[in-house]
Amino acid sequence: MAETKIQQFRKNEKEVENQSLIQKERKKEKKNNIATVRSWSSLPPPRWPAPCRRLPPKTKAGTLATAPPLTATRRHLLLASAASAFPTAAASAAAGRFTEIPSSGGVKALELREGSGEVPADGYQVAIHYYGRLAAKQGWRFDSTYDHKDATGDPIPFVFTIGSGKVIAGIEAAVKSMRVGGLPRVVIPPSQGYQNTSQEPVPPDFFDRQRLFTTIFNPTRLANGEGSTLGTVIFDIELISIRQHT
Repeated sequence: MAETKIQQFRKNEKEVENQSLIQKERKKEKKNNIATVRSWSSLPPPRWPAPCRRLPPKTKAGTLATAPPLTATRRHLLLASAASAFPTAAASAAAGRFTEIPSSGGVKALELREGSGEVPADGYQVAIHYYGRLAAKQGWRFDSTYDHKDATGDPIPFVFTIGSGKVIAGIEAAVKSMRVGGLPRVVIPPSQGYQNTSQEPVPPDFFDRQRLFTTIFNPTRLANGEGSTLGTVIFDIELISIRQHT
């Protein structure tokens, strides 16, 4: 009987020790994730390749039906050279700070490069390039449009219609606050991020897509109050072009 009690005591002691180690690991990971988010403003922007595909120019009323298909256009928008644009953007990021986009539900943006073109609105069709990262997993990059290329090797931009509800709300809010040519770094809270697995943009690769949603919708960690860390996503977005529907 005495041995049984001692064994039970040691078992309970071991369980308490294991739980303590688990809690320490979770606190450490959460601390690392928070540090990762805070460090985004000091990181250099991604090295965007020079040629970027663009949508056809906005057509006049009544001529939209004759406009060439989005997927068939071969026009390009040339960015500034890496020697001048990237150091400027990096310096801007280091000196700037994140500010909340009005009426966005808490989406914050850091301007890496200001645009000079038009500003899109509901009903506009837009083409963007992006780097998508998770605040969790030390800023794991889950997708990038520059990983998706056509038969000629050109990166394929992500095209969607503002107000369609097919993309996460944070992306729409960010794009609606941009001008063509702009490049902000956007931190999107869970409430404006992925609410279900059908929302775009998502990685085309099955493994990365499963990893993304398994992390965001992890039931155990959500129950432990880690939803704000798991569901926060970070996008570097470049607005390539817009076209107004008539």
